[in-house]
Amino acid sequence: MPRVTRPLTDPECRNAKPGDKDRKLFDGSGLFLLVKANGSKLWRMKYKQPGSGKESLLSFGPYPEISLGDARRQREGIRSQLAQGIDPAEQRKITKEAATLATENSFETVALTWFDKYLKGKSESHRERTLNRLVSDIFPWIGKRPIGNIRPHELLSCLRRIEDRGAIETAHRVRWSCSKVFRYAIACGLCDSDPADLLKEALQRPIQTAFPTITAPHEIGELLRAIDGLTGSVVVRIAARLAPITFVRPGELRQAEWTEIDFEKAEWRIPPNKMKSRVVHIVPLSRQALLLLGEIYALTGSGRYVFPSERTRERPMSENTINAALRRLGYTKEQFTGHSFRKIASTQLNESHLWHIDAIERQLAHGERNGIRATYNHAEYMPERIKMMQWWADHLDTLRDEIAPISLQS
Repeated sequence: MPRVTRPLTDPECRNAKPGDKDRKLFDGSGLFLLVKANGSKLWRMKYKQPGSGKESLLSFGPYPEISLGDARRQREGIRSQLAQGIDPAEQRKITKEAATLATENSFETVALTWFDKYLKGKSESHRERTLNRLVSDIFPWIGKRPIGNIRPHELLSCLRRIEDRGAIETAHRVRWSCSKVFRYAIACGLCDSDPADLLKEALQRPIQTAFPTITAPHEIGELLRAIDGLTGSVVVRIAARLAPITFVRPGELRQAEWTEIDFEKAEWRIPPNKMKSRVVHIVPLSRQALLLLGEIYALTGSGRYVFPSERTRERPMSENTINAALRRLGYTKEQFTGHSFRKIASTQLNESHLWHIDAIERQLAHGERNGIRATYNHAEYMPERIKMMQWWADHLDTLRDEIAPISLQS
């Protein structure tokens, strides 16, 4: 006579004690609770594979994490698959592979891969800002979604949240980063289109505001004298004095490294990864700039950075250092910022009518629209730029010492 199996009860499962050997408590239709000698209790189900009739075994998980009712529901699901000729073990394998593939192809995974591959050579501050924006504004909403399934309206919802907090410029930068991720995914065959590209006109336009500055010669002289009287560390004082002479961008100044400075050639060669234009930029060093660099070399020349952080020599000084120094001098952010030195130089050099406009633009490192030309134009007008940078340093000395009208002597 065939064995009749009485269904299990929850108290039986809960009170089952381990013995010297593993034992099975059957519930029917192949389901049983395996009570192991070590005390663990595991749900198992025996079934015959469709077609071959070969006996196989499935695991449903441990008891009591998987209750008796849960185990029975899983059993009925397996029986339904068997009735359709589906091997549940193979189906589990397919489902697991699909889940793994979805994780590997999620927006977050693809974005992190793109970040590691293509932002490796960028500045640390740029990398940090880019990653923080993705982590904060994109990953929580669509990070786990397969990148090929993301639609424009889903990404737009993320960007709208950024706009709603008033960060219009940030929304555009995040859209740009997302577009780069989607384009990388297209190249890898993970998706067919770039939904971020379709959203260019869907975002609010950022309000363009000019950097504040001062242009009157006597005000420039006052600023230079105030900087000379700046209190604080030697690193900050010399950085603040070098800023108007070289008129590079604040990020380029603070990240200057000694390997980029050539005292013999009197030039500072900034590598592409630190430049907004992504091409090398040469700054001819005037006598005044060389004196300042020689002074700071005695203090920081044994390290990597010309202007290291006060906390550690392994990092450059912080982004806000120069601006903080200007605030201590009484200049508000509406009056002057570290970037304003560039506006002073641009205005004064153009109004002097001594220098070719292209020489001025090259020295300001304003982006060349033609990327190929930009690669080769970093040294264009160099003889004139060398003369111009010395004239500029002398001119600043004149404004500082005499508060005189602009001199047109070269």
